[in-house]
Amino acid sequence: MQALPLHWLIPCVLGVCALPIGCARPSPANEPSRANPRPDSPVHAESSWIAFVDEFVEAYFEANPTVAVEKGRHEFDGVLPDCSESSIKAEIARLKRMRERALAFEAPTLTKDQQFERDYVVSRIDNDLFWLDVAKVPFRNPSHYIEVLNPSVYVVRQYASPEVRLRAFIKYAESVARVAPNIRKNLRTPMPTTYLKYGIAGFNGLADFYRKDARLAFDGVGDAAVQRELVQSSEAAAVALASIASWLEAELPSGTGPEPLGPVRYAQMLKMTEGVEIPVAALEAACRADLERNLAALRAECEKIAPGVPVAECVERVAAKKPKGGAVAGARDHLVELHRFVVDHDIVTIPGPEKAEVAEAPAFNRQNFAYIEIPGPYEKNLPSVYYIAPPDPAWSKAEQDAYVRGDSALLFTSVHEVWPGHFLQYVHATRAKSPIGRLFVGYAFAEGWAHYSEEMMWEKGLRGDPETHIGQLTNALLRSVRMLSSIGLHTKGMTVEQSEQMFRELAFQDAGNARQQASRGTYDPGYLNYTLGKLMIRKLRSDWCASRGGETAWKEFHDTLLSYGGPPLPLVRRAMLPGNTGPVL
Repeated sequence: MQALPLHWLIPCVLGVCALPIGCARPSPANEPSRANPRPDSPVHAESSWIAFVDEFVEAYFEANPTVAVEKGRHEFDGVLPDCSESSIKAEIARLKRMRERALAFEAPTLTKDQQFERDYVVSRIDNDLFWLDVAKVPFRNPSHYIEVLNPSVYVVRQYASPEVRLRAFIKYAESVARVAPNIRKNLRTPMPTTYLKYGIAGFNGLADFYRKDARLAFDGVGDAAVQRELVQSSEAAAVALASIASWLEAELPSGTGPEPLGPVRYAQMLKMTEGVEIPVAALEAACRADLERNLAALRAECEKIAPGVPVAECVERVAAKKPKGGAVAGARDHLVELHRFVVDHDIVTIPGPEKAEVAEAPAFNRQNFAYIEIPGPYEKNLPSVYYIAPPDPAWSKAEQDAYVRGDSALLFTSVHEVWPGHFLQYVHATRAKSPIGRLFVGYAFAEGWAHYSEEMMWEKGLRGDPETHIGQLTNALLRSVRMLSSIGLHTKGMTVEQSEQMFRELAFQDAGNARQQASRGTYDPGYLNYTLGKLMIRKLRSDWCASRGGETAWKEFHDTLLSYGGPPLPLVRRAMLPGNTGPVL
């Protein structure tokens, strides 16, 4: 996913990774346990752990109903908590209680798989606690709310009849109008200008969606009375969201520079969200080494096809070769080619008949050139859709031509999103033994696997020509610069302008994309996880396969890795290499 989508919060267009809403319905301090003793009671029985997992999942959905809907639990349709400060504090307290209860299950009383599952649960809780309690994003970062308020699941995912989905949408729109004042109250200024601009674009974009696209999608559904409810509820939601955008716009003159996490909280982020305990300097060194490796490969490939030509010009020449029939048609052809390549080269098991379709992105969600919508594990017989956004028809022909990705770059976008990237990882995750693995896929696992897949497919011989390799390398360089920018912006005093320059010079991005990528780093420090995840997977593959025949064991490695769902990669490493104390990078 190259550019920041409207529904970034890791992101999560995949439908497989859950993120904290943090505006849960308040729960009593002594919330009832449906299946377990209280935290101060001895907890040892294997059966009570199974019950605890069930309770954890149900309690998580109660606290995060929009996540539940994304997963396919439609009894939560239209539900949105009040998002008040008191409910955020209540959710933090609930998570801490659940963490204590999970840790009360001692290792000797659990099976090996249950010990892993317990650590997986704790990692999920720690991830949410970092963003809610340590980083306090509900009070500082407008992007925290954009995904919560995005009702595209009711419009795009055809999980029920239009009449049923319209009723759910109306209920949701009414909830948005109710909670918007609390969101406005939570957000505190002054805040960084990049946050303000993101919030203005996001809230205005959602307001436009409620007024236009949602009404158009449900045009003619139901009787006149229902249509009046649609207009009234969507207009109330639009007015409430546009009001937040207007307030943020009025705050622009007092906007500040970036608000870095700082070295201490950055290290906390790595530990609590991804289980990574590596000095930031070591992470930066590993990233720079990967960057230099890819730059050297890019120079070598450019010398083959354009001797003596500057690398930036070489990259432009390759990008000018567009997919036949346009991006959507090109992506459809790619999926056929990539599926055949995965099967013919026996790269990874395809465990089921699920397929991904390709379609033009709907008008309300074209902030990202490409992304995939994957139905949650509770949905039945719904396709995944790999969306390609067309260029804005208002742009000049030159701008439209430049926007459409070159064929080689689009090929690896298709690898990343579908075969064998996000989509295939989802197919495996839905078959994980643990319900936690089926429901919760982390940032570094999801994006790390998808990014790893790009390089791995090249290594296995995909096409094999220099232009194809250049497409893979330019994608890799973009992700490496994201990691360096995240570290620089949040721990080393890097400015947004310096980050933007790095995207232009080292990742060969145009001015607009470079500016957007640099801004994203201020409010999405986790975008280092594309490269961080890839590097951890590559190191694990090297160590695991070393005693199993090297490359001949790659398929077994891939199947084993994906069988866990999507936990923090250091946790997977400990499970796959028990007793190994070597570095994760």
